[in-house]
Amino acid sequence: MATASAPFLDDDFHIRWSQLTDDAIVADITAALEQAQADIDALADGWTAEELTYENTIAAFEDGGEALEKAWGKVSHLDSVRNSDALREAKNEMLPQVVQFSSRVRFNEGLWQRIKTFVESAEGQALTGVQRRQVDRIVEGFVDSGADLPADTKKRLEEVQSELAQKTQKFGENVLDSTNAWDLVLEDDSRLGGIPETSKAVFVAQAQEKDLGSEEQPVYRLTLQYPSMMPVLTYADDESLRREVWEASSTIGYSGDYDNSELIPEILKLRQEKASLLGKQNYADQVLQRRMAETGQTALSFVEDLADKTKPFFDKEIEQLHEYRKGEDPDWDGTFQPWDVGYWAEKLRVACYDFDEEELRPYFPIDRVLEGMFRLTEDIFGLKIEEKPAVYAEPGSTPEGEGYEVWHPEVKYYQLNDADSGEHLGSFYADWHPREEKRGGAWMGHFETGMPPVDGKAREPHLGLITGNLTPSTGDKPALLSHNEVETIFHEFGHLLHHLLGDVPIESLNGVAVVWDFVELPSQIMENFCWSRVSLDFFARHYETGEVIPEELFEKMIAAKNFQSAMAMMRQLAFGKMDLELHINHHSGDLSDLDAVVSGILDGYLMPMAIKPPTMARRFTHIFAGGYAAGYYSYKWAEVLDADAFTRFAEHGVLSAEIGRDFRAKVLSQGDSRDAGELFRDFMGRDPELSSLLERSGLVA
Repeated sequence: MATASAPFLDDDFHIRWSQLTDDAIVADITAALEQAQADIDALADGWTAEELTYENTIAAFEDGGEALEKAWGKVSHLDSVRNSDALREAKNEMLPQVVQFSSRVRFNEGLWQRIKTFVESAEGQALTGVQRRQVDRIVEGFVDSGADLPADTKKRLEEVQSELAQKTQKFGENVLDSTNAWDLVLEDDSRLGGIPETSKAVFVAQAQEKDLGSEEQPVYRLTLQYPSMMPVLTYADDESLRREVWEASSTIGYSGDYDNSELIPEILKLRQEKASLLGKQNYADQVLQRRMAETGQTALSFVEDLADKTKPFFDKEIEQLHEYRKGEDPDWDGTFQPWDVGYWAEKLRVACYDFDEEELRPYFPIDRVLEGMFRLTEDIFGLKIEEKPAVYAEPGSTPEGEGYEVWHPEVKYYQLNDADSGEHLGSFYADWHPREEKRGGAWMGHFETGMPPVDGKAREPHLGLITGNLTPSTGDKPALLSHNEVETIFHEFGHLLHHLLGDVPIESLNGVAVVWDFVELPSQIMENFCWSRVSLDFFARHYETGEVIPEELFEKMIAAKNFQSAMAMMRQLAFGKMDLELHINHHSGDLSDLDAVVSGILDGYLMPMAIKPPTMARRFTHIFAGGYAAGYYSYKWAEVLDADAFTRFAEHGVLSAEIGRDFRAKVLSQGDSRDAGELFRDFMGRDPELSSLLERSGLVA
């Protein structure tokens, strides 16, 4: 398709971001929809059983609509990193049509009959290996989507899915808009006592972005972005400032025109209706039927069992925090306000371990972290990673200079090759710092799913991305990250490696196209390298001196590793519990008092407070505007897998090329070519054991 007149349909591996303008979205997506429909119609009409083959049926079906998928992927990506009113308007105009097309593909009777006829043919029955799995997955997809339902049920299901897409899109928009709607400008730093200088510099930089203050008279602008908000809640001695920021954060998704309170029950009811139309008892069962957990009750039992094992340690940690504050603040009334917990927890950490996480920041300048992470993964997995020149141009303009185009001046571009063969396995973009037009959080995505060499054809490389909202650079200092932010980088890079190292000869089974409760294994196993002395020395170097973390500081860091680990565990389990309970048991009831319902669900999972904070469900984009609905438990499910799997690395000195290449061969390269449990057993030689996670977290008696 023409690139100049239809930039979103350009299928060049090197995306011309400068040409992806908002005013091209409607025309390009409309053209892609028309072509995709023509592809489907060609398959659905005028066929005979005798002419059906794997290539003209199964392969052709998976190729059909690829242009639409890629074009819409670019639109959705820009919606996340370069949001604007014009882009939002264009996306929302096309969203119902894209969802409608996606639904109707599975409802196309001629297409479904063609696929079934081929599957039942001699050639179809004779398929083996990844082709057999591909066909099984396609058939499951049609059945699970309602292909065999009556016509009137299909029609209602299509309507439900369109409504859901629009409501979840609105949910995400409300979270982004309400996050950006608040800031606090301080004329001096009199209220910023206790806050690290690194964070104060971020506040000054945020003010300068709005042309506030000057070098001679800086002002401080606080926002609800994570790198701004968390230092206040953790370090600010001014209790009124902590309260002001916390109260503002509690209005995300819960204020004025951005209130998600009514959207949540609407989304839950639509999801339940979808599940009922598909013959499932609840949405969790419908979502999880092809995942490792298989049912909502299995996932919920997993969460509750892990919570029961964690609860005694959780209660002790709460008691310890109470005793500490009472000793330091004799006039305290004994009940915590939500804006005080992080502040006093940090004081307790310092008292117990003489360890302040801010001491680590100088050792985590982002460029050195990235460079060290790349070198580490090169050694372990047999790779070569190289940064390539990048060039940025405003949308609609022409780039000046040579390089690979990026969507923002801060974005970088890299190429990943196999160290032994030199093959280009994939390329990726990295976008690490917050902007108002960028949604919060951190994520990995992909634009191209490559293919290994098959039938004499050359390898097709993957193309992916990683992005986050990490502490930015300030003044003459580079971006100095917290240890938690370093873990975030390693986590997202683990996802990226999983995709870029996919070596399955069928696109729909390649890369990160795995069951959701297995997809977090590669990402979370990478976090382990942020805790070992030998791996830290690859990337943790002082930004001025180049020195590694002093041994005394490292020992304090390790000693404090499991500080309040039970509270952290229960927080994640609470999210999983809320997600599952809402989708299993609270989808059709009265949710007019959402806070009371969620409070009841999470009884015993949360630290008691003087006041009950508004539920974070209203800003929980993972489950109401993302892919984790009825699946948030998978973080902990996969953590069981990663804690167990990393024992093999630890037993071989952590930086083991032997184990790394084995993990690459048996997990990272395999995509969804085999069942996830089988892949884990292939690597470990046995089923996963919960004990590794409990031991790593210090939750054993």
